[in-house]
Amino acid sequence: MKAREFGWTGEQVPVIGQGTWKMEQDDPKRAIEALRRGLDLGMRHVDTAEAYGSGKVEELVGEAFRGRRDEVFLASKVKPSNASYEGTLRACERSLKRLGTDHLDLYLLHWPGSHPLEDTLRAFEALVDAGKIRFWGLSNFDVGELDEAVSIVGEERIACNQVLHHLRARQVENLLLPWCERHRVALVGYSPFGSGSFPSPRSVDGRVLAEIAQRHQVTPHQVALRFLTRAEQAFAIPKAASAEHAEQNAAAPELVLTSDERRQLEGAFPLPEDATLPVI
Repeated sequence: MKAREFGWTGEQVPVIGQGTWKMEQDDPKRAIEALRRGLDLGMRHVDTAEAYGSGKVEELVGEAFRGRRDEVFLASKVKPSNASYEGTLRACERSLKRLGTDHLDLYLLHWPGSHPLEDTLRAFEALVDAGKIRFWGLSNFDVGELDEAVSIVGEERIACNQVLHHLRARQVENLLLPWCERHRVALVGYSPFGSGSFPSPRSVDGRVLAEIAQRHQVTPHQVALRFLTRAEQAFAIPKAASAEHAEQNAAAPELVLTSDERRQLEGAFPLPEDATLPVI
């Protein structure tokens, strides 16, 4: 599995990781098989959150990687409603218990909330000092909100910003990705397949995608993953519903798209003029 430096951290993280949003709706056995197969293939960046299934997904992830914790770059997220200083500390302890681990590699604020950001970030730093987390980041933050975070903690503290990024939602490439590149912050794209709205081969843009996939004898989903992670600060965390799907995701970084094919994809899925951060 191809890996690259995760922002300023010095950590080598796989370009393609594993998301778990809505995994509580999947068959638990198949979900665990998919996660384990993904780890076998090097997709060791596994992302979850206390909000997913009200903690049920964290428990499932903990079960999937029992005995293999040291192989996983494990990330979870605190809900904004819990993100006061003390609330963040307590939420992290609950997540650690559900995941069956004594530390997280990455802990994120799920989206901007009503608690003062300074309090949340102070809690993150306290968790780093206590050895409960290694790095922290943010999720669904736009450029102005990231600037605020930097004004509080300074440079090289925010490891990543996790945002919606798929072929029909490329707004983050307008302003946010360049900001992340300047500040050495990883951009982690969630729902890279559009959360149920993946381009159909019957659509105009979907035909372009399908033709490129056929040319390389890969799936359109693999083409999408490779295209979305072409920038050096870009990562993706697709969810796999089966071991076979995990295998397809893991093979995506090996795909080599020509410059002409990249131009075709940029034309079929143009950058929106509106740079407003898309959120599901």
